[in-house]
Amino acid sequence: MTLIIGIDPGSRLTGYGIVSSENDKLTFLDAGTIRTNSSDITERIAQIFAGVSRIVKHYQKYSNQPMQAAIEQVFMASNPDSALKLGQARGAAIAALTALELPVSEYTARQIKQAVCGYGAADKDQVSAMVCRILSLQVIPQVDAADGLACAICHAHSSHSVNKLLGISATSNKGSKKKGRWRLSEQDLLQLRQH
Repeated sequence: MTLIIGIDPGSRLTGYGIVSSENDKLTFLDAGTIRTNSSDITERIAQIFAGVSRIVKHYQKYSNQPMQAAIEQVFMASNPDSALKLGQARGAAIAALTALELPVSEYTARQIKQAVCGYGAADKDQVSAMVCRILSLQVIPQVDAADGLACAICHAHSSHSVNKLLGISATSNKGSKKKGRWRLSEQDLLQLRQH
């Protein structure tokens, strides 16, 4: 089993979602938002870093499972100041994840929507609805939290597709009764990311 944290960065609200992935099955674990409450961007960056660090440390301590991270890439906003602040928030989240030695994958908004909804131009309501459907949630999460979950789902689907495509059999999924189910080792994943 692998835990995946998905991050939807924002300078005011950073959404996150955590799922476990085992034998092609995704299970919801947690979702929420890191809310910054300062008008000073440097304070907000510190709050995002601390919030992401706290969440990851909690799951590393109590789950004792390998953990991976996925984060949405910055889109080009029409307002340069907004794009800069979003980039800084994203950087704070990535710094927190890498400081805790999590492998980080990046996905565009289009890739995330395609993975979750099957349509790269899906709107936020469609993404939230599909996240609920995929994870069997009874309550729709807050929009930023749903986007964090969508990012985690995208990573799980992408990782599974890469494993199938490459057929790398470094380690088998023990306990799986279905034949032919393999996953990449952490070393194989790191080598793939370097190419």
